[in-house]
Amino acid sequence: MSYTALYRKFRPAEFEDVKGQDHIITTLKNQIKADRIGHAYLFCGTRGTGKTTVAKIFAKAVNCEHPVDGSPCGECTMCKNIAAGTSMNVIEIDAASNNGVDNIREIIDEVSYSPAEGKYKVYIIDEVHMLSPGAFNALLKTLEEPPSYVIFILATTEVHKIPITILSRCQRYDFKRISIDTITDRMKELMDTEQVQVEDRALRYIAKVADGSMRDALSLLDQCIAFHLGKELTYDMTLDGAVDTEVFSRLLRFVMDRNVLGCIELLEEIVMQGRELVQFVTDFTWYLRNLMLVQTADNLEDVIDMSTDNLANLKEEASMLSMDQIIRYIHIFSELSGQIRYAAQKRILVEIALIKLCKPEMETDQEAVLDRIRQVEEKVENGIVVTAAQMPVGAPGAQGVPQAGVAKPKPQLPKAVPEDIQEIVRKWPAIVGNAENPMKMYLKNARLSLGGDNKLMVVLEDGLASDYFKGEAHEQNKQQLEMLLSDFSSKEIEVTIQTVESSREFEDNYVDLSKVINMEIDEEE
Repeated sequence: MSYTALYRKFRPAEFEDVKGQDHIITTLKNQIKADRIGHAYLFCGTRGTGKTTVAKIFAKAVNCEHPVDGSPCGECTMCKNIAAGTSMNVIEIDAASNNGVDNIREIIDEVSYSPAEGKYKVYIIDEVHMLSPGAFNALLKTLEEPPSYVIFILATTEVHKIPITILSRCQRYDFKRISIDTITDRMKELMDTEQVQVEDRALRYIAKVADGSMRDALSLLDQCIAFHLGKELTYDMTLDGAVDTEVFSRLLRFVMDRNVLGCIELLEEIVMQGRELVQFVTDFTWYLRNLMLVQTADNLEDVIDMSTDNLANLKEEASMLSMDQIIRYIHIFSELSGQIRYAAQKRILVEIALIKLCKPEMETDQEAVLDRIRQVEEKVENGIVVTAAQMPVGAPGAQGVPQAGVAKPKPQLPKAVPEDIQEIVRKWPAIVGNAENPMKMYLKNARLSLGGDNKLMVVLEDGLASDYFKGEAHEQNKQQLEMLLSDFSSKEIEVTIQTVESSREFEDNYVDLSKVINMEIDEEE
């Protein structure tokens, strides 16, 4: 007989076997015991947390001839048929491949026929968020008022994609990520059954990597056992190939040496090995996180999963970097991880990030400036002469940064302001008045200036107002402002958001467009 994967072999057959979802199991069992069974359920949560498994157990329980405390007996004809997949009462549909209107119409036609055996026909629609808008609409009426013998169970990992009209017709159950302790205990129980020797620390590491998914944990355990077949699975064995710390260490040392060519060549090596770049970025970010923890605290062996040799190497690298540098590296790669997932040219994005790590002069934020000052200090210590032109922007003595007692030149007026920007400036009070809160409140004290490529620059004081528009998380607020401006000017308007600490800083560094435009109007009169 062919080998069966652990997650299939030990899939729970009754409610008591399901781990980590007690809040859901208790509710469903109480409904069955009280005969208060709903007509539509929505199971949502991350992968491998038991959505489909609980749906199948529930389908057995409602049709079981002799249920025990709300759970299926597993012995009656209905339980055996459903477990074997031969029952006509339980219909499983994969919405990823059956997502059209015609597929839903087939279900609607079948619903009109009562079950040949048992009490209920149960439709389990997996990955229901993949249904097309037309399919959702076709399902609406039947989902709201199905025949008394029909139960719908919808399962999804992306509940935000499901229309509110569907959500309002279902009882929603959120499956939690399973805790590391629960996954570890379950794997230990299964290894005792399988008579396989595994270190407790190895099981705990696998549970941590699984990120709350029991299925992922059992798949990883299966893979590790196969790789070290016939031997006791130790903690160090599970680390083999799971985290390639040697590659990360080499990459980090290239970055510390400002060796762009070394970084690019190592990336080429990683790509040629067939490594997935999205996972590589995530893993390297985690490696940087470990560096940060090592630098801030001692005795972190239980928090950082590494062999003794790798941990010693990590401590050495942490001593060679400042906390500012590590945080800057983490920020760059965290930003990259948000961009790379859906990018067409993933490799180019990684290369840009590596060049940023090696060349802080490409950036102007505080962390990059501190890194550049550190470089200058190292050069001075080594006897290398540093001119003012080489000083980072923001450092005392750098070009463009005034020394104490030296008057700073006032910003010059632009020679020409684009007509569409002029129109926006003239209409600004009306535009702000038509905005909805909280945007209206935040724009009340905004100042207008001219940015690069003659874009409109909206200058806000540091605080809630600037936070509302800046950063990836609030990009939609900035886009909403651009749409508002475009509606007023009947032209496409691009906006740059700039932050200042005070109105004095604005007057010293930026041209106030409202004064320029008003000056032009006065001259024409």
